[in-house]
Amino acid sequence: MTDTTAPVTTPAENGAALLDDIEAHHRRFNVFPSEAAYVAVVLWGAHTHLMDAFEATPRLAFLSPEPGSGKTRALEIIETLAPRPMTTVDISPSALFRSVSAEASRPTILFDEIDTVFGAAASGNEELRGLINAGYRRTGGIFRSVRDGENHVVQKFPVYAALALAGLGDLPDTIMSRSIVIRMRRRAPNERVEAFRQRIHEAEGHALRDRLAAWADSVREQIDGAWPEMPDGVTDRPADVWEPLLAVADTAGGQWPARARAACLDLVNAAKANDKGSVGIRLLADLRTVFDSAERLTSVTVIERLTAMDDAPWADLDGRPLNTRALSRMLGEYVTAANQPIRPRNIKIGTAVAKGYYAGDLADAWLRYCPPIPADTATNATSATAQVRALFPVAAEVAVAATDTHPDTAEQAPTSAAPASLTTTG
Repeated sequence: MTDTTAPVTTPAENGAALLDDIEAHHRRFNVFPSEAAYVAVVLWGAHTHLMDAFEATPRLAFLSPEPGSGKTRALEIIETLAPRPMTTVDISPSALFRSVSAEASRPTILFDEIDTVFGAAASGNEELRGLINAGYRRTGGIFRSVRDGENHVVQKFPVYAALALAGLGDLPDTIMSRSIVIRMRRRAPNERVEAFRQRIHEAEGHALRDRLAAWADSVREQIDGAWPEMPDGVTDRPADVWEPLLAVADTAGGQWPARARAACLDLVNAAKANDKGSVGIRLLADLRTVFDSAERLTSVTVIERLTAMDDAPWADLDGRPLNTRALSRMLGEYVTAANQPIRPRNIKIGTAVAKGYYAGDLADAWLRYCPPIPADTATNATSATAQVRALFPVAAEVAVAATDTHPDTAEQAPTSAAPASLTTTG
């Protein structure tokens, strides 16, 4: 006899098919710059339903050089898919803090026109930036002094929350390093999309959101604590950023694990290519170019060569060209292999003596802070290799390992210390 009172269980939804449907929904209303962008946006939206399963939540940044590039539309679509969306174009640090500190009702923050907060004309907003950065990790929080009877005690408030941003230009470096960056652009004449009408299409997005929430509940235990395998070369902060998205893709299955890792490599490499670094790192990298194979250069020559570089900020640094005093101050923040500040030293030129810099003093900073020399500059790299080996033997082999065109024939690094001084003539 059949038991008609037994509960009827609904099979768990196919995760891969659900993500396919969400991707199709995005494609109806927006043109993203790459296939990797579609994959990242879909997986990011899914991860917002599984926040407590992850140690960190990557920021999703839609950035473009010009308005009218689809950034706001992207946030509007995400708004229909994410749990408890909170859309804003202007919010104070205290309001954001109070919004995200209640874990039971934690919203998904969608922050449009972020360039008005952190752009060139903005005042910096350090408190808001600190709050955004603290909310990146589940263990992050903001400390506040609160009254406890007659006393005040320091209490930690959680601020962990998913955040998508949209704006013109770039964001502060600390936010960019925590973000998956989608470089938006205006649609070409042959790129057509449906017009998004909230009163019509919002309900369609909500239906997908509800399906996504149900699927997330069904896989929460499976995904909690997962350690997805990272693509080769993705480590440190980029690995932290992509870990939640790869975990979602692995759980969904189908083509999503492979697509997710391809997208990860694509967008991580794009971020590296667009990373201009700090002003100090840019200075070190440009100095490596300026020195080429030279053993030493006077400060005047260094300034002349730096300010003559077309694609560099040195001719107009905060409204004035870089000078020898500013150069000395900036380089003094870095140290030589002997852990001494990089300073200008005397350089003998004929019978005259001028202040300048030695490649040997800069070699350790080049090693630690500058990216490898590209393969298309192998000739310069080879000549620089000989100079660095001669001037700075302790770190030479390591310093040039990434640029040596024949690493298998590299000579054995000696163990003597770097010379304390270099006597030059001519």
